[in-house]
Amino acid sequence: MRIHSKAPCRVDLAGGTLDIWPICLYHDGAVTVNFAVNRYASCLLQTRDDAKIVLRSRDMGGEEVFDSIDALATAAGRYKLPLPAWQLRYFRPKMGLALETDSEAPAGAGISGSSALIIAINAALNKLLDLRLSIERIREISQNIESQIIRVPTGAQDYYPAMYGGVSAVELSPGGIVRRALPIDFDELNRRAVLVYTGVPRNSGINNWEVMKAHIDGDRKVHRNFERIAAIAQGMRAALEKADWDEAGRLLRQEWTHRRKNAPGITTPLIDRLVKATGPAGVLGAKVCGAGGGGCVFFLVKPDAKSRVEAIVEKEGGQTLPIAVAPKGVAVKAERE
Repeated sequence: MRIHSKAPCRVDLAGGTLDIWPICLYHDGAVTVNFAVNRYASCLLQTRDDAKIVLRSRDMGGEEVFDSIDALATAAGRYKLPLPAWQLRYFRPKMGLALETDSEAPAGAGISGSSALIIAINAALNKLLDLRLSIERIREISQNIESQIIRVPTGAQDYYPAMYGGVSAVELSPGGIVRRALPIDFDELNRRAVLVYTGVPRNSGINNWEVMKAHIDGDRKVHRNFERIAAIAQGMRAALEKADWDEAGRLLRQEWTHRRKNAPGITTPLIDRLVKATGPAGVLGAKVCGAGGGGCVFFLVKPDAKSRVEAIVEKEGGQTLPIAVAPKGVAVKAERE
């Protein structure tokens, strides 16, 4: 049997880090706002006639072979390709498999390529093993396994664009997590969206963990900044629902300002240069994707400014990544050989 699965990456607009438990519990009305983009993480699962487990990564160029699922399980902590290996270690398929992965997100881009890939892999395994897990249950397992891999807490928001596509408000409360689809004109957002890769991978786990520790340790400054970030995220949701793009841009600028106060290392000289150089060309707001320190920068621009902004970005040393809103989430296709 062959199973192909793919899931979209995402751009986060506001409320990031609030989605890491238990930070969300300390801010009433905590919400994160993001949208899925048509850059995909994918996997191809193929059953084998023997017991071997073969892992390949097309984008990373790596390969690992294990004699059996038991051999893979006992090799924990020594994987060349830890992301697919840990998924198989959890699900323990009773047949030999070849699992090939690929990602259209640059390494360390901050657009949740790893979270999208985990959703794609686990959705494919769910189909192959006929587990009939709900998409929310797949999200819970995916989030827990990713935390095992990176060894620090992970947030929930990154999985929802991969699960559902579109534009999302991810509500976080003591009662749990609820994803709400926002009724946005995708074409209008596409005309205003510019995504730039800085060429420098970032480490979201470390950045988020430092901020999280400061918050839990009672740093009042960090707590106040997150109160403001929570309010900005609520405002961003309202602005998008009303298609008030000027307000969305203002809030994006505010979000970036407060996030820099929490973690000065979130920016780099290139990011600062790109934001400054593109401002006069029609940028409404800009911020790094994910935890920053490199990776991608998202620019919300006026509809007639997109080409100008992209030209400035390339001149200043950034790489524009063509994107559009991905309207649907993870897709799984099975074929019998």
